[in-house]
Amino acid sequence: MATTDRQARTLALAHALSAAERGLAVIPLSRTKLPALRSPHRDDPDAPLCHGECGRFGHGVYDASTDPARIRELFAAAPWATGYGIACGLPPHHLIGVDLDTKSGTDSSAALRELALRHLFTIPPTVVVLTPSGGRHLWLTGPADTAVPNSAGRLAPGIDIRGAGGYLVGPGSRTAHGVYTTAPGTAHLAPAPCPPSLLRLLLPPPRAEHPARPSAPASAPASEHGQGLVQFVLAAHEGQRNTRLFWAACRAYENGIGPALLTPLIDAAVDTGLTEREARATIASAARLTGHRP
Repeated sequence: MATTDRQARTLALAHALSAAERGLAVIPLSRTKLPALRSPHRDDPDAPLCHGECGRFGHGVYDASTDPARIRELFAAAPWATGYGIACGLPPHHLIGVDLDTKSGTDSSAALRELALRHLFTIPPTVVVLTPSGGRHLWLTGPADTAVPNSAGRLAPGIDIRGAGGYLVGPGSRTAHGVYTTAPGTAHLAPAPCPPSLLRLLLPPPRAEHPARPSAPASAPASEHGQGLVQFVLAAHEGQRNTRLFWAACRAYENGIGPALLTPLIDAAVDTGLTEREARATIASAARLTGHRP
C-alpha cells in the first residue's frame, strides 16, 4: 500500500508539472479532491481574509502556479497528495470547466444537447477528462476580460461550471474513487474557445439602470426580482432574444416565481420580436431543465 501511495504521489507531481508546461496553474489535491494543504489561518477565527498574501501555503486555488520550482515546493509540503487541481479563469487559457455529472440521477449530457439545440451552438473538439464516477469534464477557454462564475446546476440539472476561483481535477489524479483520465483522442488538443451562445448562458445578466416604474400592488404576481427579469428580456437585441428569455425563465423557476411570471415574460418576449409560440416553447424548455412542469 505504501508503495502504491508513493507511486501515486510521484505520478501526481509529474502530471502537474506537465500541465504547468501547457500554461495551466496547478495545486496539489488529496484523495478527497480537496486542496491537500490546509489553511494556515484555520485556528484563528479572527484572521483577515487572505489569498496568500501572508506568504504561506494553504490558500487553495490561490496557491496555484505554473512555476516548476513552486509546484515542487507545494507537493513537498503535501507529501500525501495523490492528485492535482487546475485553476480555472487564469491566463493564458482562462479555463472554463463544464462538469457533466452522473450522480444526480439526471442525464446531464442530454441536457447539454438540448441547450445546444435551443441556443444554436456546438461544443468544438476539446480536452475531455473522464471521472471515476462516469462523468465528463469539458475544457473550454473564455475571453481574457470575462470572469465566468462557478455554479452548480444553474445551467441545467447535473451540469456544474468551474470558472474564476474554481478548479478542475487534473487527468492522472488518483482519488478515493479512482483515477481521472483524458478521453481517447483528446489529450493532444488545446482547450477550445467557449461558443459565444454558451458563454452568454454562463454569465450573470448585466446590471442596468432602468427608469423608475410605478409601484405594483402588494398582491401583484411579479416581485421586484421578477420585474428585473422582465426588464432583462425587454432589453434583448436581435440574436439575444431566445437566450435572454431562456435565462430569465430559468431564474424565475429557480426562485419559485415561474408560474407568476409566465404571462409577463411572454409579453416581454413578444415585444422584442419573438412569436408567442416561440416564447412559450422557450419558457417550457427552461421549466423542464430546472425540474419544473411547464
